[in-house]
Amino acid sequence: MKRASQHLLTVCLLLLAEMMFACGGGPWRDVYFKKGVDKLTQDEVLGRFGAPHTAKTPVLGGDSVWTYRVPLSDRELASLQLFKLGDAVNEAASLIGKSSADGPKAMLYCYLYSLTFNEQKVLKQWKREECVPGIRNTLKAN
Repeated sequence: MKRASQHLLTVCLLLLAEMMFACGGGPWRDVYFKKGVDKLTQDEVLGRFGAPHTAKTPVLGGDSVWTYRVPLSDRELASLQLFKLGDAVNEAASLIGKSSADGPKAMLYCYLYSLTFNEQKVLKQWKREECVPGIRNTLKAN
């Protein structure tokens, strides 16, 4: 009986964590960059993400654009996770050794984060877009 109550507690804690994550408003990078507009410097971004995949800095001055390629899952892309509480239950079950081997696998998609910095090296704007536009919808339809 004690073991069952421990498992129930684990499931409840994971459900609570899932609901807290749901309120985050999307992938953590989106939240980080959104809060960082007019605040984050190139050095801070470099320290957190490493060197960008591409960096375009005009020789004569002006804005520079850094691009990062990032794999994101459906779970990260969902802005509201409340409808996926079953995932937390499956995760809890796998932690206690009762996972289903044939459950759905997470699908990863390639996204580009384009960061624009002003001449003072402060984040001016950012955007996230698919590496191959429309691929996520095409794959989900199949």
